[in-house]
Amino acid sequence: MRTELEPILAAARTLSAEELPRLLGDLEEIKATALVRLTAPVIQPQLPDSLLSIDEAASVLGMSKSYLYRNADKFSFVRREGRALRFSARGVQEYLRRKQRG
Repeated sequence: MRTELEPILAAARTLSAEELPRLLGDLEEIKATALVRLTAPVIQPQLPDSLLSIDEAASVLGMSKSYLYRNADKFSFVRREGRALRFSARGVQEYLRRKQRG
């Protein structure tokens, strides 16, 4: 048993019968709180997005640079900076997640 729970077990063994319902209520509150935390969705903090070069994006995506240049308009994560293409790192990761799912 966890050392944090040993005092509670000792209390359960020594409290009067009149005090036990309150202890059980407290334990239910602890249990409910733990269950809520276990079932709540994990919210990932949004890190600032960074822009990848064509070389970096081609490597991450497993595509050739020429394919990315030819199909840049088909990808929502492409950013144009003058004539250069940049790729949203967050957008690339989301694209790969969606592609993997399906």
